[in-house]
Amino acid sequence: MATLFLVGTPIGNLADVTYRAIDTLNNVDMIACEDTRVTRKLCNHYEIKTPLKSYHEHNKEQQTTYLIEQLQSGLDVALVSDAGLPLISDPGYELVVEARHQNISVVTVPGPNAGLTALMASGLPSFTYTFLGFLPRKEKEKIDVLQLRMYQDSTLILYESPHRVTDTLKAIAKVDSQRRVSIGRELTKKFEQLMTLPVTQMLETIQNGDIPMKGEFVILIEGASPITNHSWFEDLTVKDHVNHYIENDKVKPKQAIKTVASDRGMKTGEVYNIYHDID
Repeated sequence: MATLFLVGTPIGNLADVTYRAIDTLNNVDMIACEDTRVTRKLCNHYEIKTPLKSYHEHNKEQQTTYLIEQLQSGLDVALVSDAGLPLISDPGYELVVEARHQNISVVTVPGPNAGLTALMASGLPSFTYTFLGFLPRKEKEKIDVLQLRMYQDSTLILYESPHRVTDTLKAIAKVDSQRRVSIGRELTKKFEQLMTLPVTQMLETIQNGDIPMKGEFVILIEGASPITNHSWFEDLTVKDHVNHYIENDKVKPKQAIKTVASDRGMKTGEVYNIYHDID
């Protein structure tokens, strides 16, 4: 049986492709890609003549079946995204799951990744990080995710489209107006930008036109500082402790209750019952 290759491609600068990626794309029988026009530019640049097959979010169900049939017939297939690594906020998950289910060999050919490229140069802590991909579009759902994640001691990595960057930064500021964030755009390209500032200053920088809302964006959010001294709340009741987070950190009771439970080493349900006077 043939092999499904998951091939990383450049996130901007075509020179960032690996020798192994070029060799793989040259030697497979078919390249499945998000947008044939984008992948054809890479293929033309490196004189890769392998046939291209469209595989994207809107045809993945039909094309997964087709590609599995080709693999079962003995044809090697490479899966690429428009930029970076397949499956990482890009199509391909269903294809890999089905390939493994059918005992088809799946081989990764590593390549660039926009989130980690931004993280390396951001100046934000890089020892622990969490990749969130794209946040929900609706503000309430977006804030719900941020409230849950921004209280973790882990740098958060987001992808965002240009016309939603400002709204996402405003949502971050509602959770913590002092938190540092990094904005990376057009990474590895001619007009690359990478800037790290408190989120309110970042919004001002965008409003001043210093960061054009064009290109591909990565947003990094600094993780919460771990609490090492719990003495500050020892004189507070559980209710006052919850209200402290609600009033000072502008979070919802649900998140405040979770934080208090973590602070005090209690179960969330116990804090919930105390706060709501439930016996």
